[in-house]
Amino acid sequence: MTLLDVQNVSYSYDGIVNVLADVSFSVEEGTITGLVGPNGSGKSTLIKNIFDLVRLQSGSLRIGGHPHDSPEAKTLGMYLSSNDYLPEFLTAREYLTLMGRLFGVAADHAEAEELFRRFSMEGRYDHLIEDFSHGMRKKTQLVSSLVLRRPLTVIDETLNGIDLEALHLSEREFRRVRDEGRSIVLCTHDFAVLERLADRIVFLDLGQVVCDRPTQELVAAHGSVTTMVFDHLGSDER
Repeated sequence: MTLLDVQNVSYSYDGIVNVLADVSFSVEEGTITGLVGPNGSGKSTLIKNIFDLVRLQSGSLRIGGHPHDSPEAKTLGMYLSSNDYLPEFLTAREYLTLMGRLFGVAADHAEAEELFRRFSMEGRYDHLIEDFSHGMRKKTQLVSSLVLRRPLTVIDETLNGIDLEALHLSEREFRRVRDEGRSIVLCTHDFAVLERLADRIVFLDLGQVVCDRPTQELVAAHGSVTTMVFDHLGSDER
């Protein structure tokens, strides 16, 4: 079943130059999709459209069969942004409680505390977020998604700033999320991670989808995701 359906989405900030131009792709249940592209390619704008953070100008977006701006769709998808802006006046426990209430689910604090331990943050679950380092805040974002386990999670460069051990743990957890039939859209410049995790790669450049293929097919054709991206960026067609 299609969980995220993006059809013919275009978007312009000035009404003249399209940041997104007729973008279409889909994300199936139980998959990890890599979203790649250079800075300015439209990735962040696309994510903002998906989560109704900007008004959709043309095309359609559906999550779980529901219009993306409907209450039903908004309970199905979770967005981890590239920044680490979290409510500093809350403890991690209070933050997960708040997020659970927003999605209408009860946060499993025992699971969250165990993940904090595994992410090398044991004993910090009841500490204020204002005392957390950049890496700890990123890990807190990841823990919130792993505990609340929405059908769709979009991760925008959240893996930047965490240590290698935490990255390895995150990859294992993402695979478990996929095995449960949930889906992840992983936006990252770490192409090696995508080669290990992603079932499919969607490559955006200049607001258009220039490649949408299964990862194994793409690697077989180009040797690596890195080669595919760099060959395109260096081509005369761009």
